Amino acid sequence: MSTLTAEDLELLKRYDTPTIDNVIELFDVRPRNTGFMDPRIKACFPDLPPMVGFATTATFRSGSPPRGGEVYASLDAQVKALLEIPAPRVVVFQDLDDQAVGATFGEVMCTTYKAFGGVGIITSGGGRDLDQVRSIEFPAFVQSVISSHAYCQIVDINVPVRVGGVTIHPGDLIHGDLNGVTTIPKEIAGAVGRTCDPFIKAEEHVLHYVRQPGATPEGFSEARARMTAAVAELKKKVRG
Repeated sequence: MSTLTAEDLELLKRYDTPTIDNVIELFDVRPRNTGFMDPRIKACFPDLPPMVGFATTATFRSGSPPRGGEVYASLDAQVKALLEIPAPRVVVFQDLDDQAVGATFGEVMCTTYKAFGGVGIITSGGGRDLDQVRSIEFPAFVQSVISSHAYCQIVDINVPVRVGGVTIHPGDLIHGDLNGVTTIPKEIAGAVGRTCDPFIKAEEHVLHYVRQPGATPEGFSEARARMTAAVAELKKKVRG
């Protein structure tokens, strides 16, 4: 599903999500207002390092009893389906209820996902057992926090889902940290990781200048011009 190497993925984990988004813009492969989740999706554990992995998706509801079987009954099927997606895996849920009723996940589910190559979870619904999930250092991104799982049921597995204003397909590459969650087009993902450090160095033209005493508007303009020129060179390189 992806030709990315383990080294490519490790490199992406070194950088924060805003830097990843800034670098994606250089490639001009998608509109600048797309590809990242909106403010409804928030990090439960802002202190954890960036999360990078391939999406394994599911839909969820909890507002009424399942028509057949017990709650959690489809978790077994989901665990089997996780292996259809390359590791590392990010579990992405779309809550189908008009308003989230019960928590999509808790300690048992996150511990299970981690055992099968999961590196994080995202839901348009709610989460719970946050102390326990934090203790296993499992990044979680939610729209709400809810104490009960209600009638939780996994409806469909590895289907397109809509979370935080973004459609996520099984196998999509996801990056998330305390700033939010974004997708990375896989065709440029390796190059994105390799371009982050040069981009940060380009920004340093301005940051270094304004951190020194005695900054002037004229000096700031010159520093901005140097940064702009460096970014323009990066654009030429990645688009060429």
